[in-house]
Amino acid sequence: MWFYGLAGAVILLDQATKVLIQQAFRPGESLPVLPGFFSLTYVLNPGAAFGLLAGAAAAFRGPFFIGVSILAIGVICYYHARHVRGQLLPAVGLALILGGAVGNLIDRLRVGMVIDFLDFYLGAYHWPAFNVADSGITVGVGLLLLEMLRERRGNGRETAGAS
Repeated sequence: MWFYGLAGAVILLDQATKVLIQQAFRPGESLPVLPGFFSLTYVLNPGAAFGLLAGAAAAFRGPFFIGVSILAIGVICYYHARHVRGQLLPAVGLALILGGAVGNLIDRLRVGMVIDFLDFYLGAYHWPAFNVADSGITVGVGLLLLEMLRERRGNGRETAGAS
């Protein structure tokens, strides 16, 4: 049950921060927090990560991203139930990804786009703005990759020891 609790915590934190940004800023408005490095900047992202497909027609983009999100949520829940129960690292990773996917799906259903606001940069070089949901997805994928490397390393030792 903690799995869905962690996903829920990501969703709540994500949506609460987005509501605060919507109340405090107008789209495009920015507040430097650490000048030259980090600002809170209200951005509406019609695309996926890094603005992928942002230029596609809205009639395609909206249903496509909603469908992909729902499919991903279903796959994550199924995979968790069938394959990673009792395995802490992949379960935490999947919970973070699930929370992030649901958080961004709520934006797409509520606003028609994803609300981003974490803006890191160095001088004129900006990392694309992101949000708490994106952070959950990124950390979750990192944990899954770490688990895969750990398993691979473990299997390599077993294979080497068997010969």
